Amino acid sequence: MAITSNLEELFVTPEYRLTRTGRFLITELLTPHRVLSTSARNGGQTENVRYLVNHQSCEGTDHGERHAHIVGMGADEYHDAVCMEVGLDASQVATMGTAANMNYASVVQRRDLDTLVTAVVTAGVHGNATCAGDAALWRETGKGWEKIPPAGGTINTELLFNHSLTHGALARAVVTMTEAKTAALRGLAVSSLYSKDLATGTGTDQFCVAAPLGAGKPLTSTSTHSKLGELIGVAVKDATLEALRWQNGLEPSATRSLFHALRRYGVHETTLLASLAELLTPREFELLTKNLNSVIFEPKVAGVAFAIAAVLDRIRFGTLPASSAHDIFRQQVTTLAANLSAKPDHWTRFYAQLAAINLEQPARAISSAIALGWSSKWS
Repeated sequence: MAITSNLEELFVTPEYRLTRTGRFLITELLTPHRVLSTSARNGGQTENVRYLVNHQSCEGTDHGERHAHIVGMGADEYHDAVCMEVGLDASQVATMGTAANMNYASVVQRRDLDTLVTAVVTAGVHGNATCAGDAALWRETGKGWEKIPPAGGTINTELLFNHSLTHGALARAVVTMTEAKTAALRGLAVSSLYSKDLATGTGTDQFCVAAPLGAGKPLTSTSTHSKLGELIGVAVKDATLEALRWQNGLEPSATRSLFHALRRYGVHETTLLASLAELLTPREFELLTKNLNSVIFEPKVAGVAFAIAAVLDRIRFGTLPASSAHDIFRQQVTTLAANLSAKPDHWTRFYAQLAAINLEQPARAISSAIALGWSSKWS
């Protein structure tokens, strides 16, 4: 079967060639490889895969018709349909699907001596970010799947080597790769959409890892203690960060926001503004809404917002004693009011005024602190 035309070649090595056409990224393995993947067909570990295909399977938001179409076909039939669309033999392909745009794919290569590691990542987290252990939204039974919602985010990782790996090293590469992906999410403070935890990935993440056969004595370790593990970690982390920057606009400066820091504790723009409308005078509220970005992105406001999130985490995890939790939280929201007002010398007065805050309602406490700081700024 002939591969599709109109291919844009992104890079080529003696071992593989990466191309893009429309909604598809295609990696052709130019030499025999051992592949470990999550592909519905030809997944697991195999030496028979010749192509790795990542593709945009749906739009990121409200594409229910496409989701129903994919589910209705079944995983194997959909795999075959994807391969047919790009003109590839389905028995030789490992596939990954996502709502992310293939034009936002990030390719990062890292080298040590003659060993090259290539990470190809597409990523989106706005609709599907989760933390391992979050309550699941679907279940697989002998009769099939129950309650499957459309998925709005996926991190797909393709990891390519130019050197042979042992079976164990190939499997361990998945651990290092996953830790690197999670490190990228933690660096951006991406919140789970299903719990109060920071995200470790999404519920639909997929991967393909490929190492050539007969390319030197197989390397035995891809752990983070080895140089090869370091290359995997840096390449995957950097590629994930770059992909999220393009797909979701996530980069450090964009995450310097009170909402980004405290979203997982119920602080959202709509609910915050609704509370502030009750706590401020009409003129104070009008002025705040017209200058909202200067408030939520103010470095000292964002800084204490992240501190509040960290304190709430430590209270929730039992690191801080329950007997001190209320006062610790009150101290933090007092600092929020003092920072917003630009009057740190008024901290003691603000602390007294915030005596009634409730630890069990952190979003309401945040609103009270912002209202106090804002109304005091120009008084």
